Amino acid sequence: MEDLLPRHWAELNDLLFAGAWQEPLRRFRASFVYRGQCDADNPLTTSLSRLAGERAAEIEGPMLRAFRRYAMPYGLRSDASIWETLALAQHHGLPTRLLDWSYSPLVALHFATADTEWHDRDGAVWCADLHRTNERLPTALREILQTEETDVLSMEILERIASDLGGYDQRFDRPALAFFEPPSLDERVVNQFALFSLLSNPAGSPGDWLRKEAGDAVRRIRIPAAIKPEVRDKLDQANITERVLFPGLDGLSRWLCRYYTPS
Repeated sequence: MEDLLPRHWAELNDLLFAGAWQEPLRRFRASFVYRGQCDADNPLTTSLSRLAGERAAEIEGPMLRAFRRYAMPYGLRSDASIWETLALAQHHGLPTRLLDWSYSPLVALHFATADTEWHDRDGAVWCADLHRTNERLPTALREILQTEETDVLSMEILERIASDLGGYDQRFDRPALAFFEPPSLDERVVNQFALFSLLSNPAGSPGDWLRKEAGDAVRRIRIPAAIKPEVRDKLDQANITERVLFPGLDGLSRWLCRYYTPS
């Protein structure tokens, strides 16, 4: 994995969009997905792993069953698949094996700089090349993606692979980290250009898998604390803010609170 340290905004911008040119298409259409973190030194782990550690497999099933039981008044369909349930649970803050990513490097950069309490520490944007990370997947999963002519899984593809998480985990001969694009559950998913990483091990670490299996298909851009305020102001000017990424009064209030926080 490559670690990069830009010195200023222009260099950071160049690194975020590096590799976007696709010669066969003659277009700038990056095959990367991105994840921003306020603290560059935090490991790339899932909320389920942080909650339960090695007991993640024991806790995952009961917690999702309870979510399904109580979430129906709030929009979960009674016939929802495990994949729809998992996506909705992650979207609303339940600890899961999923990890949030975005197709947009600027959205990732927002999450690396949004919390001003972390402006004294370096942030980071992780960049994973889908074309190349998919090459490291188990043959069975790689062939499914190739047959479907896609780089990311959908709920429909996942439902054909397995009807439950255990079946998915056991389908492959070694751990697999694929990317899963959820349906447009609401405007937040759309505006954040969101997708999830899906690891076939509830207790596993996406960061460990990417370092071990993906190697040079992944890079981490470190955002020096010294340039975080400048980056944040330029994202605000580009309208990459909580008001847009979290539509509604909560997002509006979060944006205004941060915007008017004294420097």
